[in-house]
Amino acid sequence: MVQTGTTILIVLACIFLFCVSPASAAITTIKPGNTVFLGEEGLDISAAMGPDTQIGWWASAADITTTSPTKTIDLNGRITSFMVSPSEFDGYLGNWYRLNSTGKSDGIAFLVADPNLVLKVEDATRQVDVELLKWIPTGDDIQFRIDTNLAQIASQRSAPPLITIKVRSPDGAIYSSLLNAAGTPTSIVNIPVTTMPFYTGAIWNMANPDIYAPGNYSLWAESNVNQMKDNYEVLGKTISKPIPLLNQGINPLITKATTVPTVRTPTQITALATTQTVLIPTVTTPSPTELPTSAATAVPSPSPKTPGFGAILVVSGMLLLFVFLRKK
Repeated sequence: MVQTGTTILIVLACIFLFCVSPASAAITTIKPGNTVFLGEEGLDISAAMGPDTQIGWWASAADITTTSPTKTIDLNGRITSFMVSPSEFDGYLGNWYRLNSTGKSDGIAFLVADPNLVLKVEDATRQVDVELLKWIPTGDDIQFRIDTNLAQIASQRSAPPLITIKVRSPDGAIYSSLLNAAGTPTSIVNIPVTTMPFYTGAIWNMANPDIYAPGNYSLWAESNVNQMKDNYEVLGKTISKPIPLLNQGINPLITKATTVPTVRTPTQITALATTQTVLIPTVTTPSPTELPTSAATAVPSPSPKTPGFGAILVVSGMLLLFVFLRKK
């Protein structure tokens, strides 16, 4: 019975190794025209190189048929364990060609690309990007979206790149799996990413405060495909920009306004009364030039009198009276 059990275990182990080994080899095996990424190491580029041992890179405007390579690299001795060194290939992205013994192009070997990695956290209950709010209501379902150009590895090398999502709790703990609303755990370590973008589905729910305490969480993604993060640990390249996430029941943007009535003492009331400003309306008298000409009323001027005319009348009257008295 023991022997039978041992035999079964050996068979299962062989099956496991048989299934895993090709996938493991595939992710490091590069065919002609495949894309390799800055930081990758341990690549077997034999199929991409053929009999050649040198590669060349031409600037975009150069003619590869008539001009010499802008940059040449000798790969002799490292074709079966090739590293895409950032110091060697950064600034020389794109097509690299095999070079024959005369230094001429012998066909494309591979493409060198700069990896990129972006993690998005989405409220699956409300269909909103959490990064815009920095907050999620306790009890809502959460899903993750991974955007990365590493997804093309899945189709080119017959094995998907593995991405790990990091979730750090308010007390500093790092989760390796998350629970959904039903309490079902889902691993967030070494997620095989096969599409661009890639969705995990609703795998996280923080309704249970005993497991997910209210507070500030931090989330990011990492890729260490063929040790690329070890060799090229750059934010946005092999590590996504961290996302802060507040887990609480009340929207932090909503605050309760508290109005406190102002109570004044008699002294303050008296002082306030004596300092009141009395507004006196200002009356402006228009100048004569400002009066409208159409409203003016013409007043006739008195006729001028001749100077001394009244005195002559008095003297004439007195003479007439004197003549009349003499006749009497």
